[in-house]
Amino acid sequence: MGFKQLIQIISLLTVVSANSLVLHETRPAAPAGFTSQGAASADENVTLRVALKSNDVAGLQAKLMSISTPGSADFRQWLTADEVKSYMAPSTATVSAFTSFASANNLTHSVISPHGDWLSMTLPVSHANTLFAADFQKFTHESLTEPITRTLSVSLPSELVGHVDVLHPTTAFIMPNARFRTRAAASPARKFTMNTNSRIARGLAKRNDSSGVPASCTVDAFLIGPACIQDLYGIPTAPATASSTGKNTLLVTGYQNEFANTADLKSFLQQYRPDISSDTTFTLQTLDNGTNSQIPDDAGPEANLDVQYSIALATGIPVEFLSVGGGTTDADLFPEMLDTITYLQALETPPTVITTSYGDNEGNFGPTLAAKMCDGYMSISARGVSNLFASGDGGVRGGHDNHFQCSNNTFIPVFPGTCAYITSVGSTQDFTPQTVAPFSSGGFSNFFPVPQFQAAAAAAFIRGLPGDFAGIFNKSGRGFPDVSFAGTGFTIIEGNFTTGQSGTSASSPGFAAVVSLINDRQETSCPALLAAGKPVLGFLNPWLYSAGAQAGLTDITEGKNFGGACSPSVVAFNATKGWDPITGLGTPVFDKLLAAAMA
Repeated sequence: MGFKQLIQIISLLTVVSANSLVLHETRPAAPAGFTSQGAASADENVTLRVALKSNDVAGLQAKLMSISTPGSADFRQWLTADEVKSYMAPSTATVSAFTSFASANNLTHSVISPHGDWLSMTLPVSHANTLFAADFQKFTHESLTEPITRTLSVSLPSELVGHVDVLHPTTAFIMPNARFRTRAAASPARKFTMNTNSRIARGLAKRNDSSGVPASCTVDAFLIGPACIQDLYGIPTAPATASSTGKNTLLVTGYQNEFANTADLKSFLQQYRPDISSDTTFTLQTLDNGTNSQIPDDAGPEANLDVQYSIALATGIPVEFLSVGGGTTDADLFPEMLDTITYLQALETPPTVITTSYGDNEGNFGPTLAAKMCDGYMSISARGVSNLFASGDGGVRGGHDNHFQCSNNTFIPVFPGTCAYITSVGSTQDFTPQTVAPFSSGGFSNFFPVPQFQAAAAAAFIRGLPGDFAGIFNKSGRGFPDVSFAGTGFTIIEGNFTTGQSGTSASSPGFAAVVSLINDRQETSCPALLAAGKPVLGFLNPWLYSAGAQAGLTDITEGKNFGGACSPSVVAFNATKGWDPITGLGTPVFDKLLAAAMA
């Protein structure tokens, strides 16, 4: 080692030791399924994303609640990008504190968000361990093809306390393959063979034994298409018109190398929406060197599901597909989600409605990362964006049907569904009556308190639980989902084959299409918001929990969700009258919900 290098190391140790370290975040162990393989190599580079504290998050929260609550003087007066930035940007003191720290420790960083609150820097593991009292290790998981680098504890130098909200990747262990999708039973003539023991298949078959089911829903014993859904909820088939002005768009997010195939879309429309042009397609947007391969074998079931039903149900609404690169099916989902947030924040005219079918257990994100991301979603909602997320497919046991989550009766909430500033969508099945889809995730946040707009509804549900209810959950937490939609047996075309998909990832684009059409539909006898010169729905939740909007939703009162891969008989939530943490406030009745929006 040369003398100059020795002096640099001594200098670095002097800087670090001169400042006390304060514990920032820790977890007792990695989540179930992750196994440590020992210390990461000292000279391995780690790229840390650093979130600086915004200057007035509380002020933006108060403003968003005001402009989204019916009856307020500024109802639906959505904010501009600059107005949102005035709340979200870090203060001069915060920027100065981090800049001084970086300079003193020979760190080079770059700003990666339009609000200036996210930075990126790359440094050796040894340097990161020293600066942040970390112990970076390599962790494996059965779903990972390569180990990931994480630490179970991270601290901040005292001069950064109160200025830095997040360091990632540190203690967050976001699961690989984080899309919400459960394959539905398909007939033997289709790509996938039918599983006769499938809960989904049995639930769908029940509809043929009921009276009053729309004829369009009885064509196939196991699968449904757009016509069934339109008839079930009264969704209009006439095309929207005001959307041609560019004031109303529906964005479908695509992560983890999920590609939307245009040939599959064309075939889908020819078969299931023959009344509209089969040339109707989406506009591709890309981020982080994202692509959208059109090789048939690359067709993504999630991307195809989301795009095909967004276009087929939101007739005439311009649909965009955002393909975010930089990830694989086993990669950390967070950078893709963060880059989507910052992409949307930078748009002069953001989409009016967004649907996302990805997420993970709330605890895997950790409290600081989840909180900062939730603030990002709040900043998007304040622009007049209806931001919908699938609630997850693990019942009360998290985002997925996961055998690692069966050890006890502690329920596992799902993020971003637990963020109060997005609208979480659960799933139903059957038609007369509509009942709970057992996989539909729901519960209560361990990180976020119940928001005011939901407080009465959540309290009523909790009061109705039996005194000996064995489920363990945070009774003061934000409840999810907010609403629900059909989610079983959706027919799609994938790689030129007909197949079926089920999951809350089918429900979110369906409800998003309803919101898009309430913003903009054609019939002049009952015009939608834009046609009547009114602002779009934007952030939905305070309105959805109002008496007016609830009159436009069908309350789901039958069925229960289950414990993921655990036995269906394990303790879980039952659907009840009023809001419940499985189906939320219920499913849409289009004309009534439109009337409530216009009122």
